[in-house]
Amino acid sequence: MGLNCGGVVVRFGLWVVALSIAGYIVGPPLYWHLIELLNHSSSSSCAPCVCDCSSQPIISIPQGLSNSSFADCAKHDPKVDGDTENNVAELLSEELNLRETEGLKNQRRADMALLESKKIASQYQKEADKCNSGMETCEEAREKAEMALMAQKKLSALWELRARQKGWKEGLAKSSSRSKGKLHSAS
Repeated sequence: MGLNCGGVVVRFGLWVVALSIAGYIVGPPLYWHLIELLNHSSSSSCAPCVCDCSSQPIISIPQGLSNSSFADCAKHDPKVDGDTENNVAELLSEELNLRETEGLKNQRRADMALLESKKIASQYQKEADKCNSGMETCEEAREKAEMALMAQKKLSALWELRARQKGWKEGLAKSSSRSKGKLHSAS
């Protein structure tokens, strides 16, 4: 009974999580569609706007001002327009030249940094190659020393076996070497 109740709780929890995720994914688009529908139904009661801009004046002059400069602004002066276009073109040309110069400087700096990093990488590669070569030499020397040690152990074991076959015992060798040492020191 306890396992079944726990399984029901887990299933219920999983359903709640699944519904929450579905609501999180589907909720916002559904909300915006509903808002759009509500706004569309309320805005349909407005009459459509009719704009005929050709019949309206380009510049409206405020009341009380008799200065005709406002009306002059609306007139098209080819000489002024040409000068303005030339000035704008010159300014744009200068800005492009400045940006090109700045871009070239940045490119040079980047090229120098790249060259420097290549030099450093090359130095590190040389050092790594030296280190690898040294490690290989050490590994070869270790292997040779290990082989020589194994050969020496085999040779020692062979000599010990021959000595034991001839009657040598380890305890006798120590006492006889001491007595020989006494004989050599006395002479």
